[in-house]
Amino acid sequence: MTTPGTARTVPVIMVVPPHSLLLDIAGPMEVLRYANQHQDALTFALHYVSPKPSQVTSIGLALSGLEPLPDELPDNALLVVSGATSAVPDPQETAAERAELARWMRRVVRPDMRIASICSGALLVAEAGLMEGRACTTHADCIADLRRLAPTATVLENRLYVDDGRILSSAGISTGIDLMLHIVAEMTSAPVALAAARKMVIYLRRNGSDPQISPWLSGRNHVHPAIHAVQDAIMADPAADWSVARLAGLGHLSERHLSRLFREHTGLSLIDYVNLMRVTLARDIIRQSRLDLENVAARTGFASARHLRRIWRQHYDQPPSLAREHAGRSSA
Repeated sequence: MTTPGTARTVPVIMVVPPHSLLLDIAGPMEVLRYANQHQDALTFALHYVSPKPSQVTSIGLALSGLEPLPDELPDNALLVVSGATSAVPDPQETAAERAELARWMRRVVRPDMRIASICSGALLVAEAGLMEGRACTTHADCIADLRRLAPTATVLENRLYVDDGRILSSAGISTGIDLMLHIVAEMTSAPVALAAARKMVIYLRRNGSDPQISPWLSGRNHVHPAIHAVQDAIMADPAADWSVARLAGLGHLSERHLSRLFREHTGLSLIDYVNLMRVTLARDIIRQSRLDLENVAARTGFASARHLRRIWRQHYDQPPSLAREHAGRSSA
């Protein structure tokens, strides 16, 4: 827990274009609301801005009380841009509003700010000239338009979302939730993102070609409370001596029943899950410290550096030394 007054606030500015897709707004913002409930080190302060004080969404429901476009954005703001339907009653009026939004973004977004586009919101970001030279994605129906609007961007297909550092983009509608869970895991912690996903009763999805969701979240795409309790305990202290008997006691199950249920719901055996949590912790320590491998092994529950290397090879193509070198280059 943080002491009173020490929580950091991140202003989240949701851009609401005309005829927005309501789920593009509600889904990601619900993730942030739940993230606020599950930790107190960081507060996501939600704002909704638009050229007009009210907008009609794609399903005909009007959103009112929208804030005007601010003259400037806070230094640590996260700008989120909703997608919108192209089937509009007045294309000329809609185009004028979108042009106003593009000009505004071009003026207020500074090089150090992060932008997250949801679905076809990537097109609006591209219209503002902010996708150039970036890796990005959007809804499958908008891929050609995105390539046209951002000719120097690397537009990737068949992705849930793409994280290019300052610019993040998602494929369509529900994938805005996936992207926001990724952002929450990065800005707070993987357990907080997991708690938000579980509260919303949704999957933390992976795709072989995606930027991968944190390994800390592997095997969590289920709703079994006893298995979650066991996983929570392992995640909280991967280096502990996690015998099947001890874990069965935590889940109030027999050892045999726990082993069966764990594999059924997570796709992993208990020992494989424990080793995954340990090797992930080892990876994080290696990236963030100069400890030798024996010390890393001791801190993460492995019997020796040799044991750590054996499990490491099951999960990573590169040896631990290269993980450290890559982390050093990334922070340079």
